[in-house]
Amino acid sequence: MSFTADLHLHSRFAYACSKDLTLPNMASWAEMKGIDLLSTADFTHPAWLSELEGCLSQTPEGHLRYGGVSFVLGTEISCVFKQGGRSRRVHLLVFAPDFPTVHGINDMLTGLGAKLNGDGRPTVTVSARDLTARILDISPQCMLVPAHIWTPWYGMLGSKSGFDALDECFQDMTPHIPAVETGLSSDPEMNWRVPALAGKAIVSFSDAHSLPNMGRELTVFAGEPGYRDLSAGLNKNRVEKTIEFFPEEGKYHLNGHRKCGVSQSPEETDRSGSRCPECGRPMTLGVLHRVEELSEGEPVDEALRRPYDSLVPLVELLSLSLGRGRNTKTVVEAYQRICHQLGGEVRVLTRANREDLAQAGGDTLAEAVIKIRERQVQIAPGFDGQYGTVRPMIG
Repeated sequence: MSFTADLHLHSRFAYACSKDLTLPNMASWAEMKGIDLLSTADFTHPAWLSELEGCLSQTPEGHLRYGGVSFVLGTEISCVFKQGGRSRRVHLLVFAPDFPTVHGINDMLTGLGAKLNGDGRPTVTVSARDLTARILDISPQCMLVPAHIWTPWYGMLGSKSGFDALDECFQDMTPHIPAVETGLSSDPEMNWRVPALAGKAIVSFSDAHSLPNMGRELTVFAGEPGYRDLSAGLNKNRVEKTIEFFPEEGKYHLNGHRKCGVSQSPEETDRSGSRCPECGRPMTLGVLHRVEELSEGEPVDEALRRPYDSLVPLVELLSLSLGRGRNTKTVVEAYQRICHQLGGEVRVLTRANREDLAQAGGDTLAEAVIKIRERQVQIAPGFDGQYGTVRPMIG
């Protein structure tokens, strides 16, 4: 048995997130997409926590449920601190086994001066290492995973305020970090090349700030959807596969300066320098550049390999095949109908056959889905906060 999980998303109580991110809506969209396990997200926010305690039910096996979807208690915390003579900004995903542990974590964060009533993604001014130790002191059953590790800002290995290795960041707490989240601008193939990540599970989640973006990246674990098997999945690397963006579609894949419309490969930047050739300001060094810096030319660690699928969201393929905007009524209704007919977006993109795809969505959609699976795509990579584009090579 296996389950599909999205463990990095947000509620309506996080800054810059949709007000539609309610429990009923999150559960409904998870079922439509084919997601078995969601993080509650933002358990640090008092109003959201009150809703979670009042609305989630517990099964005899101890699983938290809303409707037909399982949940685990999770949040994201921003650590802003100084270490090694530099300012650091690292985001951590935190998972707790039960509500009493959540209250203990929130009390600890309040004691550190965190403003829990504001952003559902609170900020603390302690190191990632110290926060890890404090949380595990509350409950050793908690799990911490560095979020979107390559993002220039707020990524553990990011070019702006990150580190060069996992143990440089977490020091003696490194053995207690079971996994890392890749982020949209990298894929497993890139991460396998980096010695700093040796021995850690590679996971991918959506970091959704709106309902449609849920599930744009996912991880499939062995077991049943609940905290116990998630813990085994992370700590024992029982990852069966991940479902990924094409990394070029992420908004920090290449180096560049968006204001001047300049993007560069790592090789181009190595030749010409890291300043924008148009205005002379520093460019944002992207994820691919950072991976090249830290890979040291090492071969892929075969023990870390897990299968992965690189996909384009169904709504984008429908927008292309129907010639309408992704938020139009035509595209939204087609998306909901096809997901209902074929068993959810994950199945549509990964397993539905051409005949079923054509019957549900037309020949153009069927061809687009198959071309994406075969990686027959045209790509314009993202850079400096601008998303890239990935299009199937269809007539």
